[in-house]
Amino acid sequence: MEHKIGEQIARLRKEQEITQTTLAGYLKVSPQAVSRWENGVSVPDICLLPQIAAFFNVSIDELFGVSDYE
Repeated sequence: MEHKIGEQIARLRKEQEITQTTLAGYLKVSPQAVSRWENGVSVPDICLLPQIAAFFNVSIDELFGVSDYE
């Protein structure tokens, strides 16, 4: 499965007009970390997934770009 989480975070963040700095502050990570996720350089720590999903009000599945069982 292709890693889509960074693309999804970027899409959700832009749709809701949220800056990388705002998201980073909520998650207590650096804005550079958010940028690396969105650019596919790294991925968020697994412990952050519930917080990211809650921030955007989506399921963890949606963060991975999964809408139905594949």
